This record gives sequence, structure tokens and C-alpha cells, in this order.
Amino acid sequence: MIKNIVLLGATGSIGDSTLKVLRKNPQSLKLVGIAGYSRWKELAEIAREFSVLDVGLFDEERCAEAKNSGLFSPETRWYAGAQGLRDLAVLPDAHTVVMAVVGTAGLLPTLDAIKNGKTIALASKEVLVKAGKFVMAAVRKHKVNILPVDSEHNALYQCMHGHPREHVDKLILTASGGAFLNKRLCDLQHISPQDALKHPNWKMGPKVTIDSSTMANKGLELIEAHWLYDMPAERLNVVIHPQSIVHSMVQYVDGTILAHLSPPCMTFPIQHCLLYPERAEGVRATLDFSTLMQLEFRPADPQRFACLRLAQEALRHNGVAPAIFNAANEIAVEAFIHASLPYLRIPNVIEETLESAKTFEPTSLEDVLDADLEARRIANKVVLSYIRG
Repeated sequence: MIKNIVLLGATGSIGDSTLKVLRKNPQSLKLVGIAGYSRWKELAEIAREFSVLDVGLFDEERCAEAKNSGLFSPETRWYAGAQGLRDLAVLPDAHTVVMAVVGTAGLLPTLDAIKNGKTIALASKEVLVKAGKFVMAAVRKHKVNILPVDSEHNALYQCMHGHPREHVDKLILTASGGAFLNKRLCDLQHISPQDALKHPNWKMGPKVTIDSSTMANKGLELIEAHWLYDMPAERLNVVIHPQSIVHSMVQYVDGTILAHLSPPCMTFPIQHCLLYPERAEGVRATLDFSTLMQLEFRPADPQRFACLRLAQEALRHNGVAPAIFNAANEIAVEAFIHASLPYLRIPNVIEETLESAKTFEPTSLEDVLDADLEARRIANKVVLSYIRG
């Protein structure tokens, strides 16, 4: 059977890797719906190549431009804005929805897709970080699969497959350490956004690349792992692994550790999610153990990586604290990208926001969204105080 795929976030880095998997597996996978934020010319190329007629753009003005461009088929069915993403996520003929939308915009489409019985290939961290309690409750209620696209969570998924959860002792996520792993903190005083966007191993979007260098990204992944695998904070570990070849490890109660290895390329976890439970030849060659290879591991220093420590504290508090962490980090990173906030102030913004915002156990999705908005208000105020000196 051919699986029909909806790709939300088609023009981003995850979208690009997903398209490579689709090109490799035309006999098994068919793209039936796509959406991007505003880059409609790239979306037009994708629509033509894969003969896609259901097309969405989050930016409604750019959607109007695209409609009148003449670059899409006259039979194209258009989906605009936030509601457009939700409508694409529940296309009747779709089997799997790849959720690669950055930020809060992916939350409601994910919940809609779950309620409509779609398999979710999840790449949007914010979905579980902000609303894991409600998303996983919906997954259980509607008995759907949520397959993690993140290389770390996909590695955990594969290493845990076929093993009872009670046999698992710890989950160990690996982290590259980002662009500044071997720099001293004092050398990061004048880091520019251009410096932070040079990841040694991965090709990712700007936000994720900067999060990798601060280890906020790994903190978000710990929170995701908590929800995906129902694992308490004290049994979730992080180790630095600069080569990005071992993507995560699972330690079992007998002391055995299973590790997942592959080259640092997102086509591997994406193909696993889209073809699951089947397997096929990959997009690119795998590891070659006949050549010299070094695998290095070291502990993650909580003082060196303050964002990781703050994420762990937010996870221990739980409730809306992870959503507050995520919101404050987004505001801080955006301010850094626009060259107004010093790089080393990113964790300060997060910490002050966590201290000022109210933490509580949410009883509804609206509670989470309200906490997110309040955290952003506080974080913006903190950023402004640092900019003004």
C-alpha cells in the first residue's frame, strides 16, 4: 500500500530531508499535501515536482501572491493561515502527517490530525514541550502512532522497540555540544549570530542551530523524552558526543546499553518514520567501519551549559514550567539573531522569566497557551532591560 503524506513545513530543513526520502521511495510514499510559512516559490517547485494540489501558506498575504503567480496548477486547492494548516492536517486521504512547523503553529494541527486518526511524524519540539500532557492523552485516546523525527528520540524509539518499559533504567540523549563546545565561556562575550549559525555536523534552521550551541535544544529534547516515553526527569541523562554518530542510548535494568548509530543526516530518522514498520534502502550511505572512526563521550557541564540546567529544572517543576522555558528561549534567541541581545544573556533571560512567571498545573490547553503568552511578555521585558543596559 502507498502511504499518502502531508508535509507541514515543506520549505524548511526537515522538509528538504523529507523530500529526499520521498524521491527515494516513490513506490511506497506519495506526497498529497504541503505547507510552508511564506516561501511560495519554493513551494511551487515542490508542488510541480510531486504533483501536489493541496497547498498551504501560513502567511496569508504570501498565499494571495502565490494564487496569482501562475506557478501552480489551476486545480490547486489553497489553504491559508493557521486554519489552513489545521485543514491540511486532516486531509481525508492522508495517512501520515509530517509536523515540521516551527513554533506554536504546529500544536493545533497536530491535535487535529491525532483526533482524525493520522499517524504523526513529529519534528516540532514545541508540540510536546508546551502541551505534552494533552497531546499524549489524545494519542492514547485515539490510539494513533506518534513517531519521533528528532534523531535522538527516533534512536530511543528504535532501541526500546520490543522491550517492556519496566526493563528500561535510563534514557541517554547525546549532544554534539554545538559550534562552541571547545571554547571557554569568557571567549563567548562577543559571539555574533553568524558565528552561532555554523554547526559542525548538522544542517538545520537558525533557531535550532543556536539552540544546539546553548544546549537549550537538548533541554527541550529531555522534556520531549519525558512525554514520549513516560520517563521521570531523574532517569533522563545527557552526554556530549561531538561526532553525532551515536544518536541516543537506552540503559536497561541489567546494565546493558543499546545504542543507535548512523551518519548525522536527518534522512535516516525521517525514512524510519515514513516507512514504519517497513525498511528500505536509505537515501545515503551508512557508516563504514573499515575506516578509522573516533567516538568520544564526555559529561555535560551544567555550569557551562546553563540552558540545559534550566530546562532540567523546568522539567522537574513540570506543569507549565517547560512551556515558560520554551517561550523565554524563543524570545531570547530571536533577540540574539537580530543582534540586540548578547549571546551569553540568553540563559539569563530564561532564568529571570522562570523566576517571574507563575507555574501551575494546567487543566486545559488554554491554560498552557495563556502561560506561554505571559512568559513571552515577561521575557520581552527582560530582553529590553538588557538591551538598555
